Amino acid sequence: MRCNCAEARSFGVADLHEALWALEGRRALMDPGMRGLNQGLRIAGPAVTAYCDPGDNLMVQKALRLAQAGQVLVLSNGGGHQGALFGEMMGVYARQRKLAGIVVHGPIRDVDALRELRLPIWSTSVSPSHPERRGPGAVNVPMSCAGITVQPGDIIVADGDGVMAIAPGAFARVVEAARQRVAKEALIIAALERGEHLYDLSGADQALRAIGIDERDADWESWQRRPESEKVLRGHG
Repeated sequence: MRCNCAEARSFGVADLHEALWALEGRRALMDPGMRGLNQGLRIAGPAVTAYCDPGDNLMVQKALRLAQAGQVLVLSNGGGHQGALFGEMMGVYARQRKLAGIVVHGPIRDVDALRELRLPIWSTSVSPSHPERRGPGAVNVPMSCAGITVQPGDIIVADGDGVMAIAPGAFARVVEAARQRVAKEALIIAALERGEHLYDLSGADQALRAIGIDERDADWESWQRRPESEKVLRGHG
């Protein structure tokens, strides 16, 4: 199935995450420790995965050789800090190959050079630790990455909020739901700019009533000093 990754890049990770139902959305979202190296970048593309033994990056070399333009390299050593998985020379090669981006569950290094390259790269740590090239490892296999399972070919979307993986079979549905969500939020933003209250527009009042929140017509200390007969509640569900 072909996925319109250019269209996915028009939506933020938050919009796509919210477009999934709650459990599915949580299972698609990587741990918050996965952070972008460069601000203002957004990517979407099919995953090429590489799992490396801690302290080793041999399989990253193979994955780089296999990856095609527009794909996202997803690398993991289980999240350990030994043996940088990605650095400057790999970054130069990835840019020359026109990869969409790099996601690393583990350490990267040469971060000043990678920033200058403006390479779209997300990682969980930074360390100059020397990597070996001995294996074992695997390329293009399902693997755990920053708290979720990533399958080869999953659509990886990343921005300043984080990284998520969307199964290709769910991609069209998720993008359409995100499109509807963005259109709805545009109407809310327009209303806010007219001076309306977010509390009213968001449905917060109905939500508070539904769970039985008591709204008191005084500050806490004044309320406590009132006789019981004067303690009037509003908004009790």
